Amino acid sequence: MSICILILPFLGFFTSNLFGRFLGVFGSCLLSTASILGAFLLSVIVFYEVNLCASPFTVIICDWFNNELFLTSWGFYFDTISCVMLLVVCGVSSLVHLYSIEYMSNDPHLTRFIGYLSLFTGFMVLLVTADNFIVMFLGWEGIGLASFLLIGFWYTRIQAGKAAIKAMLVNRVGDVGLALGICCVFITFKTVDYLTVFSLTSLAINEHFNFLCFELDKLTVISLVLFWGALGKSAQLGLHIWLPDAMEGPTPVSALIHAATLVTAGVFLMIRCCLLLENSNCLFLIALMGSLTAFFASTVGLVQNDLKRVIAFSTCSQLGYMVFAVGLSHYSIAFFHLSNHALFKALLFLSAGCVIHGISDEQNMLKMGGLIK
Repeated sequence: MSICILILPFLGFFTSNLFGRFLGVFGSCLLSTASILGAFLLSVIVFYEVNLCASPFTVIICDWFNNELFLTSWGFYFDTISCVMLLVVCGVSSLVHLYSIEYMSNDPHLTRFIGYLSLFTGFMVLLVTADNFIVMFLGWEGIGLASFLLIGFWYTRIQAGKAAIKAMLVNRVGDVGLALGICCVFITFKTVDYLTVFSLTSLAINEHFNFLCFELDKLTVISLVLFWGALGKSAQLGLHIWLPDAMEGPTPVSALIHAATLVTAGVFLMIRCCLLLENSNCLFLIALMGSLTAFFASTVGLVQNDLKRVIAFSTCSQLGYMVFAVGLSHYSIAFFHLSNHALFKALLFLSAGCVIHGISDEQNMLKMGGLIK
C-alpha cells in the first residue's frame, strides 16, 4: 500500500505524456487526477497507522549502490513527519489537479500540463518518504526539473522561458550546498541512512574537519552546507530572486510550487535534520536569515502591483517565519506552519486564478476596475 503512494503519481505522468493522444484530454485528466486522489486516500490510511497507532515503518525495495563502505538502498521511511507531509502534498495536489482541468480547459496542451503536475507530485512524495540522503536528493533534483517544465510551460513566451531558466540556475546554486552536505555526512558517519546518522550524531560532537590548516567543527559544517541547500529551495534572502518570476507559469503551477511542494522542501530538510542542527553552532545564523527574509519579503510585497507577485512575496515571507522558528529550535511550530501555510497559500493562489480568469486575464491590481462585477 505504501509503495502504491509512490507509484501512482508517476503512473499518472506516464499515461498522460506517453498515451495522451490515445486517451484524449478527458481520459488523461481523469487518470492523472484519479491517481493523485488514490495516493491521497492511501496517505490517509498510512497516516492513521503511523501517527494515530504509533507504528512507523521502513520499506526496503532493493539495493541501489553497494560498493564496500557505500551501501544505499531504495528505502522509504514512514514516520510522523513524512506522513503529515504526504497528506499535505497529495491533498493539495489532488485539488490543484481538479482545478486545472477547468482552468486550463482552453489550452491545447492540457494533457502535457496534467502530466507535469503528476510528475511534480511524484518527486515530492519521493523526497518526503526517502529513508536516506541519496534517495532524498533524487526527489530534490526531480522537483527542480518539474518546476522548470511547469514554469516554462508556455514556452512561446520569452518571459516564461527566462523565469524557468532563472529558477533552475538559482536552485542549482543551492543544490551544490546539499551535495556537499551529503558528502560531509558520509565522510563523518560512513553512511547516508537517516536513522543511522541521527543515532550516531552524539558521537560526532566536538569532532573536527582539517581544512586548509583550520579545525572546523563537523556538525557545524554539515548543518551550514545543508542550510545552504535549503536557502535555494526555500527562497531565503539572497537566493529568493527566482520566486517572484516563477509567476510566469499558469496559476495552478504557482499554487502547487508555493504551497505544497518546491518551497517547503528546504524547511522539511531542516526539520528532518533537527538533531544535526541542535548539536551545531549555526542556529543563530538560521534564525537571523529567516527573520531578515520575513521582513524583507513582506516589505517588498507591499509595493507590488501584480496580484500573483504580491502572493509570491507573501510566500517568501512565510518561509522566513518557518526558518526563523527552526533557528529558535521550535521545530514543531515550524512544521505546523509549513502544513498550515500549504493549505491557505494554495487557496490564495487558486482564488487569485479565479479573479484573473474572471476579469479577462488582468493581473495588475491597479487596473481591476471590473472586480466589483
